[in-house]
Amino acid sequence: MPCSHSRRISASVRLTCGVILLAAASAFAQNYPAKPIRLILGFPPGGSNDVVARIVAPRLGELLGAQVVVENRPGANATIATEYVAKATPDGYTIMLGSSSPLAISPFTYSKLGYDTLRDFVGIAQIALTPELGAVHPSVPARSLKELVALARSQPGKLNFASSGNGGMPHLALELFKSLAKIDVLHVPYKGAGPAAIDLIGGHVEGMIIDFPALYPHVKAGKLRALFLAADKRIGLLPDIPTSSEAGYPELIAVNWFAIMAPIKTPRPVVDRLHAGFAKTMATPEVKERLQAQGVQTAMSPSPEAFAKFLRAELTKWSKVAKESGARAD
Repeated sequence: MPCSHSRRISASVRLTCGVILLAAASAFAQNYPAKPIRLILGFPPGGSNDVVARIVAPRLGELLGAQVVVENRPGANATIATEYVAKATPDGYTIMLGSSSPLAISPFTYSKLGYDTLRDFVGIAQIALTPELGAVHPSVPARSLKELVALARSQPGKLNFASSGNGGMPHLALELFKSLAKIDVLHVPYKGAGPAAIDLIGGHVEGMIIDFPALYPHVKAGKLRALFLAADKRIGLLPDIPTSSEAGYPELIAVNWFAIMAPIKTPRPVVDRLHAGFAKTMATPEVKERLQAQGVQTAMSPSPEAFAKFLRAELTKWSKVAKESGARAD
């Protein structure tokens, strides 16, 4: 009887503690947010991540009733910022606008990371995406993806393709292209999309596959020739540019997606509050229009669980590309 009585008391204590913790979490969520929210980025001002964050943050702040402060912490393909957020207090006041490179690619291109994408984060939602755009210098005698592949096959190892750096989405997109098209082109990594684009415009390299916003202004100005989108849907800003699927390479899908992440122990009510806030933000016509003008499409996950499923699929896909190509960031 004493043992049974003790077990009953223990169970009662655990139940009481659970109720108290649940009530505390609920009360916290009801008051959330009570101060500014920091939206951490792993890339410098001017890039795709920064553009998305600065369009989205003001509207999100209006809807949540608290300022959303964009904070850039660039370096090492955004892995520094990603680790910082992973170790932040899980209270919803430090969140991250992550993307495909640090979350789905870096785990396989870095020998050591200070975070685990699935273990250290709770995903709020994917909110937007932009496809990778394949473009060449106007002097390159190729006006379609098919012609580019034929040219590369006729000159193995002779064509130079730039990227914004080793081990990121543009690098892995190039490796995927090489594998599917069975071609041999030389990868030339740069320190950022800007320097890579400058050298491509100058004719120092022949081509590049990178985020649409990085090349679109140069294509529009006639300085570069766009050949394909590594996607399954065309984009309104360049309606005449076919997708890789249309060109005969349906598996050549490389999309830089943008997602909101929080530290793993962030309370579920806070996660739900953030998801609802971002859903309303991304449905705002002005936000949609401003993003579309940059070549970015809204793509809101219906739930954190739906995003988790998508993220696992992306990890599986890019782990295979990294392993087969041997692509490394360090």
